[in-house]
Amino acid sequence: MMQTIIRKPLLTEKATLANEKGVYYFEVAIDANKIQISAAIEKQFSVKVDEVRTMWLPVRNRSMITRKGAIKGTKSRRKKAIVSLKPGFTIDVFTPMEVKTGTEL
Repeated sequence: MMQTIIRKPLLTEKATLANEKGVYYFEVAIDANKIQISAAIEKQFSVKVDEVRTMWLPVRNRSMITRKGAIKGTKSRRKKAIVSLKPGFTIDVFTPMEVKTGTEL
């Protein structure tokens, strides 16, 4: 059972400029589909979703040096959703989101 569908809003320069046009970027659970993402956004923010586009973010290499030596690995796989809202609706992504479990959705 999926615990959370919407993990966090993505606050990049490109995403912030898109917010003015009613388009919002979110990091979502990797096993969530477009219908589940749309329903979660509508329920959590009380808005009407027009379109949802999803994409996989590439796995990135990660390395760091610690006192015990060098550690190499990869960052886990992530999924991004680009959500377009119907005209007249907005989301304030700069306020903290409530974390909801899968049973509440």
